[in-house]
Amino acid sequence: MNQSNQFSLKGVADLSLCFSIGLLFLHFYYFGYPLFDHLGLTSGPSDRVLIHIVNTHLFDTLFGNQVVIVLFLGFFVLAIRGRKDLQGTLRGAIKVALGGLLLYFFSGFVYEAMGATAGTAVFYILLATVGWLGMLTGGIRIKRVLIRRSSALDPFDVRRKGFPQEEDRLTSQYSLHLRGQYALQGRIRNMWINLVNPRRGILIMGSSGSGKTRFIIEPLMYQWMERGRAIFVYDYKFEDLSRLTWQLFQYYSDRYPAGSMYYCINFKDLSRSHRCNVLDPSTLDRVSDALGAARTILLSMNKTWAGKQGEFFVESPINLLGAAIWWLREYQAGIYCTLPHVIELIQTPYPQLLSILQTVPETRSLVSSLVQSYVNKSTEMLDGIMASTVIPLGRLVSPDIYYILTGNQLVMDINDPGRPKVFCLGGDPRRKEALAPILSLFIEQVNRLCNQPKRYPCALVCDEFATVRAAGMLNTFATARSNDIVPVIVVQDISQLKLEYSDDEANAVVNISGNFFCGQAAGKTAEWVSQRFPKMLKDRESVSTNSSDTSINVAPQWEETVTPATISALSSGEFVGVVADDPRQELTLKAFHARILREQFPVLSGAGLPVVRTVDNETLKKHSQQIREEVRALVQEEFGKMTRDRIMGEWVLKPYE
Repeated sequence: MNQSNQFSLKGVADLSLCFSIGLLFLHFYYFGYPLFDHLGLTSGPSDRVLIHIVNTHLFDTLFGNQVVIVLFLGFFVLAIRGRKDLQGTLRGAIKVALGGLLLYFFSGFVYEAMGATAGTAVFYILLATVGWLGMLTGGIRIKRVLIRRSSALDPFDVRRKGFPQEEDRLTSQYSLHLRGQYALQGRIRNMWINLVNPRRGILIMGSSGSGKTRFIIEPLMYQWMERGRAIFVYDYKFEDLSRLTWQLFQYYSDRYPAGSMYYCINFKDLSRSHRCNVLDPSTLDRVSDALGAARTILLSMNKTWAGKQGEFFVESPINLLGAAIWWLREYQAGIYCTLPHVIELIQTPYPQLLSILQTVPETRSLVSSLVQSYVNKSTEMLDGIMASTVIPLGRLVSPDIYYILTGNQLVMDINDPGRPKVFCLGGDPRRKEALAPILSLFIEQVNRLCNQPKRYPCALVCDEFATVRAAGMLNTFATARSNDIVPVIVVQDISQLKLEYSDDEANAVVNISGNFFCGQAAGKTAEWVSQRFPKMLKDRESVSTNSSDTSINVAPQWEETVTPATISALSSGEFVGVVADDPRQELTLKAFHARILREQFPVLSGAGLPVVRTVDNETLKKHSQQIREEVRALVQEEFGKMTRDRIMGEWVLKPYE
């Protein structure tokens, strides 16, 4: 309440009290006229004024006039802003007011019963006055107690919280929408969260159970696939999102171009997984692509390396693994360029491995420092570098991994204009450490292949992004808008993100997004989100209470729109955030704090994921053995050629004697 409103309200209260007192005196004068006439307190002018008032029919009945006096007294009690009563009780105040009310009207019954005499008038005036004072005293006490209770019932000042939000549904070519409700000045209002430019990136944060998947991811997937768009979904807790994606693809199959397909890669149920060579030679155009894959694999296994990139003992293992990938890419047109073959090749003894890696000019420069260390017999340094490469990769030796990663059913360019794809990548929380490098590599390859101009519109949805290391998403966020890509990242907390990425990378992930949502969160995340909201100018009341009155001082003050404490206390399905606009469609109200309402979507079939094939353990074991034999044979063949060739023989490293 501003200061001008307070003054006007105080004027109404004072005027109502004056009317009530004035009418009470006129009432006593009119109905107690025999008493005043007996005492000689009447006069001609006063009688003429009284006659004019009587002509208004205000004094037609005693009880009617009493009611009018009580109404003006009630207006005064409602309008007054007195001091808080810190000790009184509501029951005691009601007793005083009710007693005064009964006594006030009882005096009227006595007057009517005894007749209009001087003695009756004295008795009536005394009773009515005491009753009126009782109503006044009790009403003021009730108001004071209610003021105290209202402060106690709203200790966090909820009624004053809230800010204007967008209530209209705004559409654009790529817009996505979420319907919600928000509170403003104690009232619940309907609103829309309009993602008119989702291509600027969507970041979703919130602790476990805050409703990220149910209230945001799933509705956005419904809307996106309803338009027949390509989509990649990283489903860490396979198979919930993967099954929903499959059901949506079936339901909206008529919206997709002819030839569109659904693919699923997972390591929990091989019968429902397609096979894909994540190091497909057709996707490795340069040595830098091989080094990028090597960096993704090793940094996802060695989390402490994220902040040490550029150091010798970090870059050397990356160069070694990248050289092995590129060498297989060049060997016989890349028929053995798969991650399982790379894992087996990297376990070859030092002399043979370093020797054959020198046969390709690009890989020769990558391993030159290691070759020199071997020649100089710097075994301690060389052993450390080799162990940093071989030991982590040894965790990936598994028949199911070997089987899935050596197929060619899927090429990961999901936004191919001629054949867009719906691709789900499933994780397994029980095997997080083992699968993290593979899942990270898949996501990196999808990002790299999709982020090209003039492609089919697609969305990249990465749930639980902190469980993988896909730094390439930063580049996608930066350039996605021009390539019709909607990148979506879901994390629980900034601190969780920093466990997998360096501080600079984690800060870049959360700062580069144009649209962001945040559910319940605490600590640095809540502080960061709070700072993203503009401050509002609000009137701040300062109340001083003394023995006779309460003085109120109101001054404008800049306050946080959403505080960290508010964010830490959000309920499931309740989110705060800011959306980005478009140069062709600017938004005035971008910030929101709302409870998202889940829309009624079409009833989908309850069918599970399609069965791709039946796989038994014997098949997996034979396949793994075949890969080992192929690598052993190619090493022997290539090493044998080198020993027989006079020029290449110079690169052969002999074992130490």
